[in-house]
Amino acid sequence: MNLYNIKKPILKHLVTYQKILTNAIKSDVPLLNNILNYLEEEKGKQIRPMFVIFSAGLCGNINITTYRAAAMIELLHTASLLHDDVVDNAEERRGKKTINNIWQNKIAILVGDFLVSKGILLGIENKDFNIISLLVKASYEMSEGELLQIEKSISLNITENDYFNIITKKTGILIASCCSCGAVSVNAPENKINAMYEFGKYAGIAFQIRDDILDLEKKINSGKHHGNDIKEKKLTLPLIYMLSNTSEKHRQKIINSIKNHKQNPEKINEIIDMVKNSTGIDYAQTKLNEYQNKAMNILEQFNDNTFKKLLQKLLIYNSSREG
Repeated sequence: MNLYNIKKPILKHLVTYQKILTNAIKSDVPLLNNILNYLEEEKGKQIRPMFVIFSAGLCGNINITTYRAAAMIELLHTASLLHDDVVDNAEERRGKKTINNIWQNKIAILVGDFLVSKGILLGIENKDFNIISLLVKASYEMSEGELLQIEKSISLNITENDYFNIITKKTGILIASCCSCGAVSVNAPENKINAMYEFGKYAGIAFQIRDDILDLEKKINSGKHHGNDIKEKKLTLPLIYMLSNTSEKHRQKIINSIKNHKQNPEKINEIIDMVKNSTGIDYAQTKLNEYQNKAMNILEQFNDNTFKKLLQKLLIYNSSREG
């Protein structure tokens, strides 16, 4: 399923959202503007604003508050990516040099702080306090998820429960915030806001599992480096499942390779081949389908309209996307 076709019905909404986002981050500092222009060159797939706008359209009439909500989420999320790249000492993101790689860590952190401040300020200036409250809560939960992942990458004793706890806090909560903020922006009743939060959480988990599967599948256009999660000592569901279904001796051998040979392409490929030859990817796909179905079931609570169909299509797209 083509993402552009899913996005097409809301292109005019995305244009308005983008104008608000661009205006929100204008600065008098030339260096900052250069960096912000660099960031804006790559808009990505616009999945997050799509979730915000689709959710608003499902629950009511899309309006200026909807666009601001999408912009605030994008500012906070971009800031978190800048900070993550510093933590991970990343040199590239989606095939493009990171801010810390070009302008160094200190500047990347300060630009991230600037974006957080601008996101909150945008909400305060327009009295979008309910949206700010949701985003602040999401921000600290995402930080907890990141710290838990760092802790587990040191010990490499991650269980399947740990994995789902991490991705729920990191990606599930992010998409849950997109969907609930979309509902809040159109003054939806509390039961619908809560339903959209749960929908987004399940959708976000499904999206993250797909990302983790893609990391093990060498795709030319995926935008990710093959085996990058292993190189960063991030144990994802296919690998966790394989490790839990092998002998302790074999498990320790693989853990040792991840700890001590994570920059060796041959060792990385060897681990990836082992996961592929196990049922780890099939198991992860089964779990993806499980969470996708949970999200689909929540949508059944809502009356049929264009935006319900678009959300369903976005979920289906996730199952087969290659990037």
